Amino acid sequence: MHRKFNNRLAKTNAINWWKLTRIVILLVILITLLFYGKIQKLQARSWAVPLQVVIYPINGDNNSPSVNEYINGLDDTVFQPIDSFTQQHSPLYQLATHQPTHTQLGAVMTLQPSESRKPDANIIAIIWWSIKLRYWAYQHTPDSNSNLHRIRVFVYYQEPVEGRHLQHSLGLDKGLIAVVHGFAAENYDQQNNVVIVHELLHTVGATDKYAANNEPVFPIGYAAPNQSPLYPQSKAEIMAIAIPKTATSSQIASNLDECVIGEQTAKEINWQK
Repeated sequence: MHRKFNNRLAKTNAINWWKLTRIVILLVILITLLFYGKIQKLQARSWAVPLQVVIYPINGDNNSPSVNEYINGLDDTVFQPIDSFTQQHSPLYQLATHQPTHTQLGAVMTLQPSESRKPDANIIAIIWWSIKLRYWAYQHTPDSNSNLHRIRVFVYYQEPVEGRHLQHSLGLDKGLIAVVHGFAAENYDQQNNVVIVHELLHTVGATDKYAANNEPVFPIGYAAPNQSPLYPQSKAEIMAIAIPKTATSSQIASNLDECVIGEQTAKEINWQK
């Protein structure tokens, strides 16, 4: 009897020790990622050199042939408006580089990262999902130099079926990684670019400028908050993504020419006047 008790106690201690070891390992991984993420953010927000923005297309529509055809037709010119947008706004701020971003098309991803986190996910689930995504990106999009100045944007393309709603896109504040959902059609290229810029600015510290009802928040979500009369606005603040037409209605920007980087967003991404 005494021997059985000792055996059970030994097993319990072994299980507890293994649980403690796993917790310690996870904490070490988390602390390491937080530390590296902090370095990434500081380096990226220095704007000393252009940020390398790499677009990785993904067929997010069950390997749809039409989506594959669209992806195979992509090239760097599709994403050139992204660099034109950041370059157009850089003279307003004291940046070390006059070309804040350099965007290029990366490899087509045949393997997909883990599913996007649910909107109602708790903090533990969000952290775990973030770790898995960053590890997946590390495995499948390696960089022989470093990731301190590279933003990886994984774009899930789907057919533009009438009535289809895309999943929510997101940009990680730590990790310089964004996940974007867009439509695979040329007439959606420019609106996709709006979402890409919105999410890549999240990765360098920008916050959303819209409310729970998706309407831009006044004044930080308005491109021209001092305009008189206030409505209709003609452009969208990039982190609000919509153009206020009245106090209660807005219109999604269709291209980056309809967007601006507002003062609050500029401060958040370390663009100083």
